[in-house]
Amino acid sequence: MPAEFLRFHSAVPNRHGRFPGLFALANGLQADGRLSEEEERWWRENNELGHRLYPDPSSTHPDTYDHTKHPGAQAWFKAEVVHIIAYARGYTRLLDAHQVPWTLLTTTTPGRIIYEDDVQVVALPFSYADDWPFAPPAPAEG
Repeated sequence: MPAEFLRFHSAVPNRHGRFPGLFALANGLQADGRLSEEEERWWRENNELGHRLYPDPSSTHPDTYDHTKHPGAQAWFKAEVVHIIAYARGYTRLLDAHQVPWTLLTTTTPGRIIYEDDVQVVALPFSYADDWPFAPPAPAEG
């Protein structure tokens, strides 16, 4: 059975047409000054916990999210790693409390994987025509 991957991201594209991930959305709340003192404390503690427990792809591969080299690169959690999914759910509750719309995507094919560790992959979205699985239509006769 193929592995399953989950991605939590914005339900609304940003001004660049991208869908920021869960942690970027939470960081946006903090940067915008929208967190209460208690939420700010939770955000800081959980960010520190995440940095201790989980690899940051850009720490070992600095160009992972480079928009020129890897346009559209997105992180996906491995669905079987339940502790990181539970960790992420705390952030979804924070977004919900501030009515920030997010969505959960589930797939077995997140794209062309450019990075992988024990809890996540970073993948480039598939593109036409490189990844299109069907033959092009036959030319019209006549």
